[in-house]
Amino acid sequence: MTRQGVDIDSGEGERRYATITKGALDRLRSLIGVPIADTVEPWCYEATRDNIRHYAHGIGDDNPLWCDPDYAASARYGSVVAPPSFVFALSRILSGYVGGLPGIHAMWAGADLTWHHPIVRGTAVRTEAQLKDLVEHETSFAGRSIQQIYHVDFFDTAGQLLAGGDSWCFRTERDTARELGTKYEAAKARPPMRYTDEDLQRIFAMYESEAVRGAEPRYIEDVAVGDELPAMAKGPMTVTGFIAYAQGWGGLYIRANKLAYKQLRKHSGLGIPNGFGIPDVPERVHWENDLATDVGTPAAYDYGPERCSWLTHHLTNWMGDDGFLTRHQCQIRHHNVVGDWISITGRVTEKGVDELGRAYAEIEQEARNQHGDLSARGTGRVRLPSVN
Repeated sequence: MTRQGVDIDSGEGERRYATITKGALDRLRSLIGVPIADTVEPWCYEATRDNIRHYAHGIGDDNPLWCDPDYAASARYGSVVAPPSFVFALSRILSGYVGGLPGIHAMWAGADLTWHHPIVRGTAVRTEAQLKDLVEHETSFAGRSIQQIYHVDFFDTAGQLLAGGDSWCFRTERDTARELGTKYEAAKARPPMRYTDEDLQRIFAMYESEAVRGAEPRYIEDVAVGDELPAMAKGPMTVTGFIAYAQGWGGLYIRANKLAYKQLRKHSGLGIPNGFGIPDVPERVHWENDLATDVGTPAAYDYGPERCSWLTHHLTNWMGDDGFLTRHQCQIRHHNVVGDWISITGRVTEKGVDELGRAYAEIEQEARNQHGDLSARGTGRVRLPSVN
């Protein structure tokens, strides 16, 4: 028997999906360093007022620098600017659109990004991308996994480099993760979350106290190594929240009707039959528990770029309008499933001056869920003004 062109073993541990083969890996490895010419269309080509606002709202960020043209007109750039993580809406490759290894699941797992200039309202952006590397790992989630790393650069129409960096997905065999993975044994054994009014009030109190630094400069002289950033809440996770992010970011494979058909015709490995027998995309692990558990996770879960954006949101709230996030490194460690909530904390670990004489602070971040599981780690470098 076959399903989606994949042999199925009839014994215990029935195989439903594809496996990682040497031939597929070799073909993919031959593409390392080759510029990607036939790139998938991005969600946004331009940083318009609406695109910026929709993205900011998708991560729960109400900073008026992104969302209020009247406020932004009197701020540093004289116009609305995009939050740093808006780059995910400008490139689906940065966001996890991977090539090769048909039928092998992809989970976005991190990024190392650098920003050179703000993306101001009205900026049209073009990108250049390439597969940078393939690294094999042995993981508790799915055994053998392939880290697939891409590099993407972002330019304005004048050719100025705005931002760039690496992002990566882990490619995992769905059957192996579901049948043999051990990473989520404890999480799968827990009863579903059920929130009391007291639980919710704790989270809502964090939202009430969330402060945007805004127009008040945070000078480097006011910052000391060891300073703690205010904790930021995200969640509780709902499918509604995941959809809100997809509205601003665009998703990877979300298409409808004829466009969905054309996508599946071009990439047949994307079509995994749902409960109605309709081939649908693997991205539905973010809103469909049945497929999420079929690939080895406890339940439907958030998007990786979404969580990276939450970490950068934590930093932009703290740094204020006159700060500039120059670099951020993010590592995804644990799925945030429906019902979870996380607290993001940060601490200043370094102060210094860069090669151009500009002062900066470096911040280490952690995001943990209500059980104490490490959801993500981040390291951000923020350029701050000086009173001198």
